[in-house]
Amino acid sequence: MTEETPGFEEKPDVPSGATPDDAEPKAAPQEGAAPAGDGAADAGLVAQLDQVRTALGERTTDLQRLQAEYQNYRRRVERDRITVKEIAVASLLTELLPVLDDIGRAREHGELVGGFKSVAESLETVAAKMGLQQFGKEGEPFDPTIHEALMHSYAPDVTETTCVAILQPGYRIGERTIRPARVAVAEPQPGAQTVKEESAAEAADDKESGGPDEG
Repeated sequence: MTEETPGFEEKPDVPSGATPDDAEPKAAPQEGAAPAGDGAADAGLVAQLDQVRTALGERTTDLQRLQAEYQNYRRRVERDRITVKEIAVASLLTELLPVLDDIGRAREHGELVGGFKSVAESLETVAAKMGLQQFGKEGEPFDPTIHEALMHSYAPDVTETTCVAILQPGYRIGERTIRPARVAVAEPQPGAQTVKEESAAEAADDKESGGPDEG
């Protein structure tokens, strides 16, 4: 029977070279515990992300505004270019109108023959390609916005102010009139309208009564 020495407790065997602290089990780290500085770092990243998003929105708005201004600028330049071209063409064709008038008079008198006829027709074709349009016809109602009355008379066979002769044709480019048609106009004969109305009224009365009375 082995005798135990009083005052001594049995200790676990400790490997040689190990300190007594190594023999004691260490407490395991708690699961889910975050390092102390991670929360502050996340807040900083969120703040930086918000700043980047704000800056991106501002830059996008600036880009959209610049793009809209550029498109408006292009439209203005194109509109101005077309306007300048129309003005230049109108100025050139206005200078040619007396020549076209001479060609028209020569044609009316049968003098547009030979080489002169070919040249005149080529000039008229070029003017038409540039947008020049001639207007003004006998018998059409007088319109002060496109006609210029140089002669005035009365006629029993018209019911409104009418162009009875074209003294000089008018010309336009598109909707723009570069010269009004110079015309002679005729108005209804004074009192003729009243006579016609009375005649129409008598005819209507005769029709309703069955015709004129027989003697």
